[in-house]
Amino acid sequence: MPSVKHSSNEQFRKMTETPVGKLVSRLAVPTVISMMISMIYNAADTYFVSEISIPASGATSIVFTLMGIIQACGFTFGHGAGSNISRKLGANDHEAARTYGSTAFFEALFLSSVIAAVGIIWLTPIMKLIGSTDTILPYSKTYGMYIFIAAPALVVSCVMNNILRYEGMAMLATIGLTTGGVLNIILDPILIFKCNLGIAGAGIATAISQYISMLILLYMFLTGKTQCRISLKYFSFKPRVTWDIISTGMPSFARQGLNSASIVTLNICAHPYGDVCIAAMGIVSKCSMLMFSIGVGIGQGFQPVASFNYGAQKYDRVRKSIFFTWKFDTFTVAAFSAVVFIFADKIVSMFRPEIEIITIGTAALRFLCVALIFLPTVIISNMTFQSIGKTGRAFFLACAQNGLFYIPLIIILSRLIGITGIELAQPIAYTVSAIVSAPFLLYFTGQLKKLEEDKSC
Repeated sequence: MPSVKHSSNEQFRKMTETPVGKLVSRLAVPTVISMMISMIYNAADTYFVSEISIPASGATSIVFTLMGIIQACGFTFGHGAGSNISRKLGANDHEAARTYGSTAFFEALFLSSVIAAVGIIWLTPIMKLIGSTDTILPYSKTYGMYIFIAAPALVVSCVMNNILRYEGMAMLATIGLTTGGVLNIILDPILIFKCNLGIAGAGIATAISQYISMLILLYMFLTGKTQCRISLKYFSFKPRVTWDIISTGMPSFARQGLNSASIVTLNICAHPYGDVCIAAMGIVSKCSMLMFSIGVGIGQGFQPVASFNYGAQKYDRVRKSIFFTWKFDTFTVAAFSAVVFIFADKIVSMFRPEIEIITIGTAALRFLCVALIFLPTVIISNMTFQSIGKTGRAFFLACAQNGLFYIPLIIILSRLIGITGIELAQPIAYTVSAIVSAPFLLYFTGQLKKLEEDKSC
């Protein structure tokens, strides 16, 4: 126990005394790496599967939506538990932190197992519901089957990854996720081409990689490398604990769930323009997610700093971390977006050589790059309120981007100006969401300043 206590005290000092710029950067680097690895192996699936056919490429876009829905459950329990855990650790309540961690893990495991069973039983209607055309359906069913099999690993890995991040141990989370991502990239060409499994090979590679990641992350908890523990003895049947986890995690569910719903809407709106449009926008989604992952990764490095210090009542550090992350994230995303803007046509052509796909994909990707400069404002506003347990504001801002703006815009604009409307909807949604989010964040930083002043009196 002395070594555990020493480790906890050392972690507390690190989270509450390290200069916020240095701390956020230190926590953001491994998180960005793991996010990018995750996006890269999703892009690798698209790249290798695209070699099979256009309908197969479209299937990866369709099933990517399914993965997003499944991940939404993991993020709900992961962010919900993580935010509570970090604030409890900031208040030096380690027993409560372990209760939140174990309860979230086992509840997520049960729910994801139910999702897997339901998905396998009703595979065909689910694939049609999320946008499969008649030509894409056989491929999406094959690929989707393995994604449902991997659902428990995908969900509980999200939970453990986020608990580690909120403890301030982002590097441990990165080890598990990066190992699985690299393994997926290696297995894809082997199973798809060498073993002649086609799109089934991509699904099998993803399933194997997810379970390997899950086992590595679980090892971290079972061997005492973390302050939280995964054990049934810490599981709580108290409704209050479950409510704290779910209510705090609901902004993540809304954000991820509406993102998946927006992709379904995109596929439906692109349907009249054929498989070429669906495949092109699917490629753009994967490419944009690489830039998105950078912005989110930096934001996730900020979250444990905000929640831990808010729990420790160090409000000035929370305020400083918000402004540092906001500026740093905006600069970084803008720099990467500029590079992608310049090489957009070459990036899209790496996936498919058809002129129609390159034309549609290049225009959409360049429109998006221009608007991505506003993305960090949306991310930091949302993550700030979720990290400190202000669930109402976090939930509203999580719903704004896709629910209030993107989905209505793509439905309206696709009907008014066709493919151009599909290309413009997301960039406009990012811009309007940032305009809505900024006042919330600025007002809250003013409140933090007042709290710090009141504490000093």
